Amino acid sequence: MKTIKEITAALKEAEEWQDWMTEVATDERAGVQKAWHSWNKRQDKKQQLLQEHQAKVHFDRSYGGGSALIAGVDEAGRGPLAGPVVTAAVILPANCEMLVGLNDSKQLSKDKRNAYADLIKEHAVSYFIHFQSAQQIDELNIYEATKQSMKISVESLTSKPNYVLVDAMTLPISIPQDSIIKGDAKSLAIAAASILAKTARDDYMDQLDKEFPMYGFAQHAGYGTKQHLKALEEFGPTIHHRKSFEPIKSMF
Repeated sequence: MKTIKEITAALKEAEEWQDWMTEVATDERAGVQKAWHSWNKRQDKKQQLLQEHQAKVHFDRSYGGGSALIAGVDEAGRGPLAGPVVTAAVILPANCEMLVGLNDSKQLSKDKRNAYADLIKEHAVSYFIHFQSAQQIDELNIYEATKQSMKISVESLTSKPNYVLVDAMTLPISIPQDSIIKGDAKSLAIAAASILAKTARDDYMDQLDKEFPMYGFAQHAGYGTKQHLKALEEFGPTIHHRKSFEPIKSMF
């Protein structure tokens, strides 16, 4: 009979059901049953993620069928006081098994976002990321600046999509489109765009933090946290701050 330690180690490595698990399931030792419960819980989670993934793929494929090129579009950074708003457009391949577990960027850890971003860039049919500066945001307003940035992202794709799915926005483009409320939770393509926009913006703000370490951009990414507001009072705004946003607007 195998030890509890041996069985626990074997279950941690097992990705799917194997014949030897029949004995494990009826093993009455408390340690074995604990490991067996953990393995089953992990399998249930994997199955749930797979079902959610398939639902998102089916949602995207409902626009034009399996052969259509569906572009997902999303943004990151509409709310911060500093830095660009970043948009991304992504066309995913029909075979997307490598992206099981991909979700709205806000639901994933930074490490998982970065790992998914690498997978998306590796496997996407086409993707494009656009940065809209604080100056453009001030000139146009945040809504119009985001919309124009999304338009650029879509029109810069190397493959022209048959249909465009946009997270809660309607774009001035000639390609058929649909505005999806909470699209990153329903569409795999929009979720992928969300990941690319978020990771690209975080990287940008990390670099900005090195140039302006007193503001803490790496910690809050430009949002109006207590730390950020205190730094603004002490040092004033940089060229990367949005002068049309309060409290910066009142400083001028």
